[in-house]
Amino acid sequence: MREVVVVPYDEKWPEMFNVESLLIKALLGDVVKNIHHIGSTSVPGLSAKPVIDILLEVSDIKELDQCTSAMVNAGYSARGENGITGRRYFIKGGDQRSHQVHAFSVGDIQILRHLAFRDYLRKNREVARNYAEIKRAAVLLYKNDAQRYSAFKTDFIEHHLQLALIDLER
Repeated sequence: MREVVVVPYDEKWPEMFNVESLLIKALLGDVVKNIHHIGSTSVPGLSAKPVIDILLEVSDIKELDQCTSAMVNAGYSARGENGITGRRYFIKGGDQRSHQVHAFSVGDIQILRHLAFRDYLRKNREVARNYAEIKRAAVLLYKNDAQRYSAFKTDFIEHHLQLALIDLER
């Protein structure tokens, strides 16, 4: 069973993203159209699970499916859609997860949602601090249950995601 931990922001996270993004670009070539650092490790100063979240925009999800063996050979485990239609999800590190890749075809609404939430947290330091507190509370309650840990944060994320999307319209 994977234990959920939340640690203070680590200045190494952006470099860990950069190194892994270069590897993924080398593995997948022209299938990759854009690669983004998302999730809490992409927000300077925000406490997070020490797992680098990578958002991969690909030309076509079916083209990415043909590259699954390359990702597996690089240490990733392929999890298919893993609950989100149109996504391909890969994890690296097993129970000691170090990276996770969320891949979508260019233009998928999930790309906008992930980037909007990330950018909103980067702009709104007080919201980011509140989010860190919710994550710390979730760990105290559910450190051995990743699903319940995530569920505990859902209302906060959905509320602020809606605010982030409204910000985009302005």
